[in-house]
Amino acid sequence: MKKRTILYLFLFCMTACGTQSEDVSDAFLALKVTNPSDAMRVDQLVWVEISHIQDNLDVVNDKGFTAYIGNIELASQFVREGEQQGLAILIPEIQGKETLSVKVIYDDERKEGRFYPKRTQAELSHKFGGYFENRKYIGGEFQNVKELHVPKEHTEHSWYIKYEGPGWESDKVAYRFYLDWRNGVDVFGKRINEPVLQNVGISNFDSYHDLHDWGMDVLKVGQSLGVGSIATWEGNKARRVDVTDSLYAAVTNDGAIFSSVLTKYYGWDVATGKTDLTSNLSIHAGSRLSEQRLHSSESIPTIATGLIKDQLAEVIQSRDDKAYSYLATYGKQSLNDDNLGIAIFYKTNQKLTVTEDDHSHVVVLKPEANQIKYYFAAAWELEHEGIKTREDFQSYLDQVVEELSNPLVVELNK
Repeated sequence: MKKRTILYLFLFCMTACGTQSEDVSDAFLALKVTNPSDAMRVDQLVWVEISHIQDNLDVVNDKGFTAYIGNIELASQFVREGEQQGLAILIPEIQGKETLSVKVIYDDERKEGRFYPKRTQAELSHKFGGYFENRKYIGGEFQNVKELHVPKEHTEHSWYIKYEGPGWESDKVAYRFYLDWRNGVDVFGKRINEPVLQNVGISNFDSYHDLHDWGMDVLKVGQSLGVGSIATWEGNKARRVDVTDSLYAAVTNDGAIFSSVLTKYYGWDVATGKTDLTSNLSIHAGSRLSEQRLHSSESIPTIATGLIKDQLAEVIQSRDDKAYSYLATYGKQSLNDDNLGIAIFYKTNQKLTVTEDDHSHVVVLKPEANQIKYYFAAAWELEHEGIKTREDFQSYLDQVVEELSNPLVVELNK
């Protein structure tokens, strides 16, 4: 076990094994968290909506919150981003049909947040100190930034943005998408449970295509939808977000248990005219799921998403008998010639059709109030203690659908 992992475990025990000094009997908020399903769940993220917090405070100190079950401290993180605003709390384990009492303590004078092992990360990095020549960036060094208005000179393989776009990860898996006309989502398979993106693509720009101790790029996206890429369904094919007036991306959260990336596609030119599309991608600790929230400024008839079509992978599709459904593939479709499962999870009542084109298996969805939410996931055979068989992947898919269709219930315990 590496020294960094040992340090994480030690510090987690210090914060989560009852050694804290705060008095949990004087709760700022008392919550009841209920698992409506029969199966045990682990690493479940629940939210205390910001309205419940602001009703009791004149000014919110984001660093002032601590959550407990009994005298056991839970990892938590205050989040301010779009619809996802409030206190995120990670429930390590909850049994089937169990109800847990969670207490939230608040200290308005706390100047430093609580420390928890970093289990998620979001990153956006581009070069400084060089120059564009024929749409290639010459010289310079990568520096992390919080936001980027993509320059007009940038295109695919410009060597300007580290691994060509934003990245986000949990302790299970990492993702990136190409921040250019391709806008495809790719997968970094991870062999370790630590953050890895900070080390990807630094010494040699595309060295992530080779197998390393941390893992590698495991998916060939090409002209396909990769896993979960944004598209519309036009002329019997999925069309990615290819023609826009401009692109903007920002790391909106880079936290211990929750990280997210915001992207604005200004002037996306679709068949019905131009629209501004906002994407909120997020991931939480202990999960392979990446959540995608989309909002279009104008009404558009469809949003499509899907998976690369690979002849070595078997298509797996759920029945439409729950609130969420899935479309998945599994087989030796990784760039390392080993097993990789990829999946899309979507609201069943928003599905128009499941179809395909030359490059992708496609789910066509109907937006509601110009919005769509869906999830995507990847599971690589070489993950540490990961999913290694088709049968285990099927079980994972069914478990995710059950959890999405029957989320934990969070109530104020007044």
